[in-house]
Amino acid sequence: MTVEEIYLKGCFIITPNIFEDDRGCFFENFNQRLFEAKIGLKVDFVQDNQSQSSKGVLRGLHYQEGELFAQAKLVSVVRGSVLDVCVDLRKDSLTFGKHFSIILNAIEKKQLFVPRGFAHGFLVLEDHTIFSYKCDNYYNKTFERGIIYNDTTLNIDWKFPEEKFILSEKDKTLPPFETLFK
Repeated sequence: MTVEEIYLKGCFIITPNIFEDDRGCFFENFNQRLFEAKIGLKVDFVQDNQSQSSKGVLRGLHYQEGELFAQAKLVSVVRGSVLDVCVDLRKDSLTFGKHFSIILNAIEKKQLFVPRGFAHGFLVLEDHTIFSYKCDNYYNKTFERGIIYNDTTLNIDWKFPEEKFILSEKDKTLPPFETLFK
């Protein structure tokens, strides 16, 4: 596997070694020892989540508040493709308020590691997409927070017509970035 740290410190693009032949392909989706050696962090994942969505579904931007409830995530796509976005919410970070986006798909099988202190969301680019993520902390509804997807401060280019977005009622009413850190 290869690991590339992006400009948001602590975020990594992980590309597995894929072995293909006439039967199909094989790759290690996750190997704890190799993962920790390559990124230089010890991460204990405790929860795996999966969602299936239609083209145009936008989920996010979500995070869990507080040191006790924050989550690091290792995200990937099992089927289909997404535009995956993470936003640095670490106030002491040089990239506070900056975001990164990447297309993740089932063909390339790349993963994105998003450390604690980030908001995360994704836009589904193909019908029947299955999105998977490992979390290093359990979900806690009481500490779930979010930022509106079309925040003008963040200015995220979702590369998709906004009128075709499919959003949950919750995600339509999330607050803007600037109100969260006053």
